[in-house]
Amino acid sequence: MTDLDLFARLDALGLAHRTVAHDAAHTVEEAQALRGQLPGGHAKNLFLKDRKGGFWLVVAEENVRVDLTALEKHLGAPRLSFGTPEAMLAILGVTPGSVTPFTLANESAAGVRLVLDSGLLAFDPLNFHPLRNDRTTAIARADFLRFLEATGHVPALVDLAAVTAARAAAKGEAP
Repeated sequence: MTDLDLFARLDALGLAHRTVAHDAAHTVEEAQALRGQLPGGHAKNLFLKDRKGGFWLVVAEENVRVDLTALEKHLGAPRLSFGTPEAMLAILGVTPGSVTPFTLANESAAGVRLVLDSGLLAFDPLNFHPLRNDRTTAIARADFLRFLEATGHVPALVDLAAVTAARAAAKGEAP
């Protein structure tokens, strides 16, 4: 699936979206510097694999620290680690730096489990890469949730900041 295929899918679903072009961004810091003053929430996306071979996509508010150990315990997931670039390409259809929840429209992503940071849902609109990291696409929060429903992905809503803070507090550390 290309970004144009994605836009056609969003249009077919009746979901409004607006895309802004910028230089390629591979990290949150690069994206913050390149995107300018786009309003709304911005995400970081983690493609993970569990010890039993399952794949996960974690969509977090960009400034939230994600503690994988705390998250796996919260979810009851077998040990989580980062998925390989090869698995990312085969399953999500993108390369590192371009991971986005929009990849869930790919048929190959049907088995990916989605974790959505509840803190991100405080923003409207939401901003994600449209399958490539040299663009940012804004979509209304309600339309994003309709998109997820259309892909068959029901997110596990998790307050990632609270999960990380609770583990840090239990260890006597600052979050």
